[in-house]
Amino acid sequence: MRELATRLGVNPNTVAAAYRTLRERGVIETAGRRGSRVRPKPATTGREELRVEVPAGGRDLSAGNPDPALLPRLAPALAAAAEEGDRRPVLYGDDPVDPELVRTARAELDADGVPEGPLTVTSGSLDAIERVLAAHLRPGDAVAVEDPGWGSVLDLVPALGLRTLPVGMDDDGPRPEDLRRALESGARALIVTDRAQNPTGASVTATRARALRAILRDHPRTLLIEDDHGHGIVDLPLHPLAGVTHHWAVIRSASKAYGPDLRVAVVAGDPVTVDRVRGRQRLGPGWVSVLLQRAVVRLWTQGAVDRAAVAKAYGARRDALVDALTERGVVAHGRSGMNVWVPVPDETGAVARLLQAGWAVAPGARFRVSSPPGIRITISALTEQDISLLADAVAAAVRPSPARVYG
Repeated sequence: MRELATRLGVNPNTVAAAYRTLRERGVIETAGRRGSRVRPKPATTGREELRVEVPAGGRDLSAGNPDPALLPRLAPALAAAAEEGDRRPVLYGDDPVDPELVRTARAELDADGVPEGPLTVTSGSLDAIERVLAAHLRPGDAVAVEDPGWGSVLDLVPALGLRTLPVGMDDDGPRPEDLRRALESGARALIVTDRAQNPTGASVTATRARALRAILRDHPRTLLIEDDHGHGIVDLPLHPLAGVTHHWAVIRSASKAYGPDLRVAVVAGDPVTVDRVRGRQRLGPGWVSVLLQRAVVRLWTQGAVDRAAVAKAYGARRDALVDALTERGVVAHGRSGMNVWVPVPDETGAVARLLQAGWAVAPGARFRVSSPPGIRITISALTEQDISLLADAVAAAVRPSPARVYG
């Protein structure tokens, strides 16, 4: 910085401010004594740009959407919430969190072993993750992220001026040795998907949860964020990590079970974290529409979704595809949720060959930091008749299949 200031004839503080601005806007990445480097793409250039164009008459298995046939009708719940809103309108200064939603969510969180703590509501999981990260971290801090992991999170972290430290995955969740390495390398936060991990379908087991909690106990100042977006669509139990660090948040979104357009997520956390999220929210959107919160309560409490049936439907499609691929010598992973992850030797070639066969799948580059290539197949729209045809196409597109897990 001093050398550059001398060359430009400006104050060193000016150069330092310029570096800080570039870092905060995600244009450069800093790594302490190892220096700074320009990001390959600006942080606002999302991985969503890696979407593939679905050919005419082709099938889109790339979007990660739930099956519309398994989503409930929203009109009755919205109408009932609107009628209640007419009787009890929400005004400035009112409590922005519906008390019935808090009671309902807290009861289920208690049953799943999530520690006591206040609740708030955000506009979906990603909104919650952003607000929790911003509540505790500063530009330049490092965040341990799943690899492969949710592409939106991998975009969000650098967009906040933060650094990503990848943590490898297997079917049971984040690998303990990778988490320990990331924390010892300076990660100040960890983001974990408890169930239905995107894109691999991993689900944290009881054994894995014990191992991860043991590591986190050695790093109690780590900010822990758990994304349980699979709540309501999976039949595997939750094994939360929360409670072993000072600051934590567990997020449950309504998107997968009740519909992506609802944009409602419940956030449980320690008092400091929740208070900071609420405070910052007041200076932005103010609150999440209580009308939508009341609609979610009705959907949640009145059995609008048969959770067991939904989990069974996704499980049957997912297992059928994994089994069919295994029979054809193709390694595939999908322990829970609505996606199957297939390691491939040539990601671009596999996606292109599947497109030629009429199947659009998501390229693994949307989800990877340093893990090996792969493709993600969303099984939500598959029928029983599709499985064999799709498995044949995948087998032809990806051979030879790598004999490894995720990385």
